[in-house]
Formats: sequence, structure tokens, C-alpha cells
Amino acid sequence: MKCKRLDFLNEVNSWGSLLPWLRGYPSESSSATNYDDYKASTRLTMKQSDFSLNRRSFLQNAAIGAGLTAASVPDRLLGEPSPVSSSKVNLGFDNFSIRALGWKAPRLLEYANEKKLDTILFSDLDVFESHDAGYLKEIKQQADKFGIAIHAGTGGICPTSPKFIDKYGSAEDHLKHLLRVAKILGSPVARCYIGSMQDRKGPGGIQKHIESTIQVCKNVRKHALDAGVKIAIENHAGDMHSRELADLIERAGPEYVGATLDSGNATWTMEDPLDTLGNLAPFAVSSGIRDSMIWEIENGASVQWTAMGEGCVDMKAFAKRWGELCPQVPIQLEIISGFSKPFPYLETDFWKPYESIRADGFSRFVALAKEGTPMESFKTPKGVDRKKAQQQYQLAELERSIKYSKEALGLGARS
Repeated sequence: MKCKRLDFLNEVNSWGSLLPWLRGYPSESSSATNYDDYKASTRLTMKQSDFSLNRRSFLQNAAIGAGLTAASVPDRLLGEPSPVSSSKVNLGFDNFSIRALGWKAPRLLEYANEKKLDTILFSDLDVFESHDAGYLKEIKQQADKFGIAIHAGTGGICPTSPKFIDKYGSAEDHLKHLLRVAKILGSPVARCYIGSMQDRKGPGGIQKHIESTIQVCKNVRKHALDAGVKIAIENHAGDMHSRELADLIERAGPEYVGATLDSGNATWTMEDPLDTLGNLAPFAVSSGIRDSMIWEIENGASVQWTAMGEGCVDMKAFAKRWGELCPQVPIQLEIISGFSKPFPYLETDFWKPYESIRADGFSRFVALAKEGTPMESFKTPKGVDRKKAQQQYQLAELERSIKYSKEALGLGARS
């Protein structure tokens, strides 16, 4: 059943704690004294102009001293980011961006070197022709020769998710295997995820799978610490909102678990990626970055991931903010585009899997939808081989994104 169309931008702030999906969270009048209180708290209602920019570092340090994370300081207190150059941020890409080419690790490293990139995320274990130590050491030697840092990854490690595959045994065995591969490659991270947005819709919702993943992480904690590799869990395919991922990391242990921050997946939980960055920056150790186009449809909004600079997300503000909050973490392009996904949030039965999403963040997503324009999905041209067309399309999308990231955003040490 569809509900009456509403003007969200005019009304969302007045909904406040009355929204059913806000239950369990503090209201704007709440006073947060620790991370557990603040993690879902609303922002303070002070004007940004009431605070000078030179208070940013003081406020962040004071928060940490009080037992909070840096993200716990409301943005309205911090003001705009100080002008840290985003050119200090390394630039790379995720091999999934050009998956249709089927390249293995050596060819992907050659390509990264040709494009003068700083890092590469091998986001699946099948990109390696072998997991033997000798082969992996050769891959590391090739990367070292090019001056490219490797981030290693795999798929789902949540045993209760329908997406889990037992190719490497149990979830713990899978994660241990990834940690071993990552250590040999010299990767500081072991990227993985829970599953997809479908995990929000089953019995127990996403919290059931968050609990399972926390337990898996705790079961391999010693292996991660011994390897010197951080388990880098991604907000993946609409599974976790950034606040939920931050909570998972805090509960599992931020000394050995961090975040793979994905700006595109953020829009699949109806987030403005700038909010995602603010929430996950203190935990970020890896990334998968792309732009998104969001536009209004009759019963909500539609999202289509795009090449960098071709959506409605303010990627220049995003890169600047990244340079302020986590300049040591590379921006790695994971360009997935060519199709759209609807989010019918004007239908009354839509919200049950999203009860934890706060109105203030959702309102910024709606604002993006009002700025966006519809896009056509990619279609194979007539008379062209489908596989070849996909290869050409993916390569072109990535290369435009690399060019934009270097020239418009000033990213990359080797630009």
C-alpha cells in the first residue's frame, strides 16, 4: 500500500523522534556522555557560525580524551574541514571495477602502474592464480617494484548471511586464510563484508548478522593481531548503514577491526556519502569509492552508481573532507555503473528493514534526490558482442574516474 506523497524536505525535521525507525535513539535534546550514548544521537542544534574553525582539533582531542571517537564530535561544532590538500591522499582502484576483463593480479598491477596509481585493492581471492606463499611473494615483489601498495580482500565472512559461501571452510577458516594471504602480500588490511541488503529483510534483520560477524571476528582476533593485519569490514551492497558498521567495529574491537568505506554502497542505505565519511573516518583503513546519481521517482527515489564526477554527490567536498579526516587511507576507485535501483520509501511497508535510519541523515539523502536527474542504464549496442561491450564500458568508466580524481580532485601521489 502506498502512502500519500510528502514533501520530505519540509517535513522531515518535524518528524523527529516520532518516526518509527527512530525508536531506541536519543532525541535532539539528549545529552551524550559516551560513545554508546552518542553513536546514534542527533547532532547538537547549534549554528556552525557559533564556532571558529580553529576549535576543530581541540574538540576532537577533547572527545577522545573523554572516551569518545573523533566521529562523536558533531559536525556543527567542528565547522568546515581545514584546507588540508587532498593531493596527499593516495589513489588506487579495486579490480572489481574492470571485472569483465578477467585480468589476474600481475596484469592488474601493470595496469595500475601504467595509470600511475599508488594502490590496488584485490577484492577477491580468485584474482590470484595460486595462494602458495612463493606465488604471492612474487606478486608482492612486482608491486614493490612499481611502488604500488596492495590491499587484499575477499567476499562475505558472515556465516548467517544467505550470501555466505563455504569455499574456504567455515567463516573463521575463510578469514584466517585471507589474513595469511594479506600478510604475505604486505597488505595492512583484510577486506571483507557481511552480505547484501537482503540481510536486512530476513528474520532478525541486519542485527542478527552483525552479531554473527562480531563473533567470527572475535574468534580470529589473535590471528589478526599476530599477522599485523586489520580486518576491514565494508558497508556492502546496502547491508549496513555506516552507524551500524561503526557500532560493529567498536563492539568487536577497533584495535584489530576497521572499516572499508564504500561511498556507493552508502547510497543503498539512503545515506549521503559525506555522512558516511564522517561516521566511518575514525575506523577507515581501506575504501571503495564511486559517485552516485539519485533522482526522485513516483514512490521514492532511484539510485544509479556512476563514474566519478558524473553523479550528484559533491565529490569535491568529499575528497576535501577525506583529506582532513583520514588522509592516510587511500581512495580506491570501485566503479560499478550502468544500472539503477529503486528505493520506494513513500510506500508504508518499505521501512521495516530500515527502522534504525535516522531522519536527519535521511533528509540529506532526499535532498540529493531532489538535485539529481534520471539516467539511462547501460545497454549493449546492437551488433556488438556483449562481453566485449561490457569490457569497453567498464574500462572507460574507470579511466574517466581516474582522470577526474587526478585532475579535478587532486588525488594521487604519482599524478
